[in-house]
Amino acid sequence: MDKIAILCSGGDVSGMNSALKRFVEYAYAKNMQPYFVYNGYEGLIDNRIVEAHFADVAGIMTRGGTKIKSARSARFKEPSYRAIAAENLRQKGITKLIVLGGDGSFRGMERFHHESGIAFCGIPSTIDNDINGTDYCLGVDTALNVIKNAIDSIRDTASSFRRAFVIETMGRDCGYLALVSAITSGAEVCLIPEIPIDIHEYKGCFESQIRKGRDYFIVVVSEGLKNAPEIARWFEEELGFESRVSVLGHIQRGGNPSVYDRLMAYKFVTHAIDTLLTGNNNSVVCYTKSHFNFRTIAEVAFNKYVLDEDLLILGREQFAPSHCQM
Repeated sequence: MDKIAILCSGGDVSGMNSALKRFVEYAYAKNMQPYFVYNGYEGLIDNRIVEAHFADVAGIMTRGGTKIKSARSARFKEPSYRAIAAENLRQKGITKLIVLGGDGSFRGMERFHHESGIAFCGIPSTIDNDINGTDYCLGVDTALNVIKNAIDSIRDTASSFRRAFVIETMGRDCGYLALVSAITSGAEVCLIPEIPIDIHEYKGCFESQIRKGRDYFIVVVSEGLKNAPEIARWFEEELGFESRVSVLGHIQRGGNPSVYDRLMAYKFVTHAIDTLLTGNNNSVVCYTKSHFNFRTIAEVAFNKYVLDEDLLILGREQFAPSHCQM
């Protein structure tokens, strides 16, 4: 019986538990013994590798986060610790490994694969949606719904006062979450690294809107810009609007997984196990144009993710100061 393990690395996302459930069920269906690695790459080094059974995944579909924990491992960057991790897997007879994580996790896994020969398949799992080669990463849909609910609630308060609310989303240096959230929530302004906009260019348009009765503003900014307080001050100093900054923070990573993320978790894991069984020993499952495909780790982890041009065009049209309605 083949032995296969799974671990979570880096930031947690909603949908990881759904992936774990499918992993156990599908591994057994394929006559494989599944193993959980607790605490990510740290668990590989510390030998926290245990057999997984149906009872371990009962009732976890509705839970955010990850039952087997996650971690970022500085030790795994060192060859001596990777050698320990490889030996721990060999002693248990584990020859295949699935990693839920981001490009940093995959870069570490590529080196580990070449050193140890352990077969590997990665599943893109980050709400930042910033992994090259895939249009979608596990956890993104749930994060977008959390942001949507937050912005909708903040709009209720904004419309009850004469205020501007500056809402900061996660995403590191990628503006995907901010842009999609701003478009779908009807925000007045969206500021992301990929679309440079000077907030001062909005002044004339906003002054005209205020004269015509506008009495609140919703602004969505990406955390990568690090300028939410500056934007709030601008509304107060230039437009005389009392302003508030709402940093959504880690609520975006948690919560009950959406139906879409649960379904995608099942599909990602199914494709990962199937490709490992065919002998593809070093790949990442990607999802593009509504189809699954496989790319090398080098394609995914060593190339910068670029936002879809159609989405950027939509954002430029929607939020360009020149398109602001007087």
